[in-house]
Amino acid sequence: MVGFLAARRHARPGAERTGRAEQHVDADGAPDGPARAPRLVLGLGLRRGTPAADLLRTVDAALAALGLDRTALGSAATLDSKLAEPGLLAAARELGLPLTGHPAAVLAAVPGPGGSARVAAAVGTPSVAEAAALASAGPGARLLAPRTATASATAALAAPPQEDNR
Repeated sequence: MVGFLAARRHARPGAERTGRAEQHVDADGAPDGPARAPRLVLGLGLRRGTPAADLLRTVDAALAALGLDRTALGSAATLDSKLAEPGLLAAARELGLPLTGHPAAVLAAVPGPGGSARVAAAVGTPSVAEAAALASAGPGARLLAPRTATASATAALAAPPQEDNR
């Protein structure tokens, strides 16, 4: 498990690196308060250059399919090579979510999601949105529904074990 945690990269608006640990701060620069209850993890896959508006439409469609809204979200995750995408960063800011990037090898090792050979050839893992959601939600997490896909983005929702009471 240590290797898994060490392999994760975080890109959270307002995060400051202090020594070996990352400190998260709120919009006013104050350290975050006590950890909030686990909520759903949003996994995102996207084509290079996808605008935030397209990502947000995909997210909203995934949530609406389950009768949920954005308040159900606790964090977002994707492939680490996508962390510099301006549309992704803007969408995470709009949603107010911390964003975690996972290496392709970590996502490829996540059991469950089928994925695509074309995606695997392009980015090194057959599944991005579903695998990222599951990887960030932790052991025992489950996907709430198949991924929602549009022309430029995919979104998947995973529930941590504590939230899995549906």
